[in-house]
Amino acid sequence: MKPETAPRIEIAILAKAPIAGLAKTRLIPHLGADGAAALQRWLLQRTVAAAVVADLGPVTLWCTPDIDHPEFAVCRAFGTVALRRQPAGDLGERMHAAIAESSTSAGTLVIGTDCAVLTPGLLRQAAESLRQHDATVVPAEDGGYVLIGMREAGRQAFHAVDWSTERVMAQTRARLTAMKWRWHEFPPLWDVDRKADFERLAELFPDAGALAPQIATLT
Repeated sequence: MKPETAPRIEIAILAKAPIAGLAKTRLIPHLGADGAAALQRWLLQRTVAAAVVADLGPVTLWCTPDIDHPEFAVCRAFGTVALRRQPAGDLGERMHAAIAESSTSAGTLVIGTDCAVLTPGLLRQAAESLRQHDATVVPAEDGGYVLIGMREAGRQAFHAVDWSTERVMAQTRARLTAMKWRWHEFPPLWDVDRKADFERLAELFPDAGALAPQIATLT
């Protein structure tokens, strides 16, 4: 199917506002609260830009704690980006809501903002995979995942998952198997959560690495 005639697929981005003390908390010991917030700002903008450039369909930024932070408004300047406030509940409930409330019928890709190597090209590949499967997943090296796509909101896939642990992907596979869904997995990518991740990021992206001297000294 040619891209111009392919059904549109929504990209839903779950994002925290880059507020000191709220964003990238596991990196605060290394970057400081302001530094972690600056990193979150960089990741947020990169993720939204990738989603817009992928040009798959609507892009919705699901914001927390609210939609009023000025950095969310900055992201709307990248293209057509709708802002929604994340609902209450655990991560699974919030991802399910993003899919259930999608404006497209062909499916939705749900991503966070922690994976700097999730490119427009990979988003397009994930969308193409979703056109052939019930779900598509990009695992994370830490045992979670950085992207999940579904044609329809399958609540069972998010039920009783130990979020933020190394068991997430294994539990998700078990849920999808129980649902009798066909899914495709891509090679794993990595999130920026810890000091070693930031150092890895800085090697790949000098502009991200350049944040370190102005915000903190890594120890």
